[in-house]
Amino acid sequence: MKNLTDTYVLNNGVKIPCIGFGTWQTPEGEVAYESVKAALECGYRHIDTAAMYGNEASVGRAVKESGIKREDIFITSKLGNTQHGYEDTKEAFLQTLANLGTDYLDLYLIHWPNPIKYRDSWQSANAGSWKAMEEFYEQGKIRALGISNFLPHHIDTLLETAKIKPAVNQLRLCPGLTQEEVSAYCLKHDILLEAYSPLGTGKLFTVEKMQELAAKYGKSIAQVGIRWSLQMGYLPLPKSVTPSRIKENAEVFDFTLTEEDAAVIAGLAECCGGVADPDLTNF
Repeated sequence: MKNLTDTYVLNNGVKIPCIGFGTWQTPEGEVAYESVKAALECGYRHIDTAAMYGNEASVGRAVKESGIKREDIFITSKLGNTQHGYEDTKEAFLQTLANLGTDYLDLYLIHWPNPIKYRDSWQSANAGSWKAMEEFYEQGKIRALGISNFLPHHIDTLLETAKIKPAVNQLRLCPGLTQEEVSAYCLKHDILLEAYSPLGTGKLFTVEKMQELAAKYGKSIAQVGIRWSLQMGYLPLPKSVTPSRIKENAEVFDFTLTEEDAAVIAGLAECCGGVADPDLTNF
């Protein structure tokens, strides 16, 4: 990867820019609009949002007013936790399109595999959601289908009824948290790993070893973390609402971590905290 517009190729042949701009915890309104606008101006061409984030409308407005052709921007959104199942997913997806002001999505994900609303029926709920998503895919309204926070048993169950294999699994992946079992499963099944919270929701900046490595490479801690994510084969989704940091997070293509340093970063056991068990979440 040499720049922001270099791509991974998904298992259905669709190309996806190698770094996405994350919008989790970015509030709807001017904050979301201005941050996405700044990211697009810096050269990002991959924007990640979700129904649960509540900011799809502002993301869509920034994309539309950027002056960049829609087909040159890769937009991802995700199905909310209260609208699983065939009919509810159809309704949710069409609302997401309306919020974003677009007639198609590049990637649509089931956000969580086992929300509390469907705790006793998650298998059938996911199967119904996936069927609806496959229909939109066949209609050309979604270019690629994916999942988020799914573990191997969730994927195995989904594949019992799915006609189309997921192209992406978006997981919490950051220094010290590589989720080895599900990562190996996805690698085996040609499912791209996207890394949300690649900087550990800010915890990474307090890690002494990361401070040492940043000094060694003459880079910021954020840049080292994002570079590590790319070298791990992940697609990182850094987020910020500060224009200077948005720009800095994209400047990760002019250096390479040694294999030894990359291994050290991977081994910083839970320096950024752990990960929620998707079968025990309360949302």
